[in-house]
Amino acid sequence: MANTYVAISTVEVSSGGTASIEFNTIVGTYTDLLIKVSARQDAAGTNGQFQIRFNGSSGSIYNRFKLYGDGSSAVSNTGSSENSFQYIDVPRTDSTASTFGNIDIYIPSYAGSTNKSISIEAVTEQAGVTAYTEIYTGVWQSTEAITSITLTPMGSGEKFVQYSTATLYGIKNTV
Repeated sequence: MANTYVAISTVEVSSGGTASIEFNTIVGTYTDLLIKVSARQDAAGTNGQFQIRFNGSSGSIYNRFKLYGDGSSAVSNTGSSENSFQYIDVPRTDSTASTFGNIDIYIPSYAGSTNKSISIEAVTEQAGVTAYTEIYTGVWQSTEAITSITLTPMGSGEKFVQYSTATLYGIKNTV
């Protein structure tokens, strides 16, 4: 089966940063969605975190599996804790200058009438000392089609910095 990727929308953060990255009015004409993110946050500390929201929902995203490693240790867990996708790490101001975390968010069958599975791969570094890699799988427990996606830094008043980017791709599986 051939896959055709179509760039639907790209958000590039301008000077001053932004409190969220949003993709609105997502049409249901694709098979799957993929968001490629390159991000950094403006607050102090080594790793910032951001959350994902679908259709403005404030909950119902459940973690099913997480694998996290930093080069010297690894942690894995399974569970069903709500909103676990709030912990996707990206560099902050105390990380190596001008480094950005890279994240792929894959959502198959986003327009279907069943719960939506989600997989996320992320990599980032901490002050040139440690590199982190994360893999998540989970489910959004909603039967509605995904029509909007919002990425928001977790900390109060935090922003994505200038040059952070996110591109939403529609994927058509064709024969």
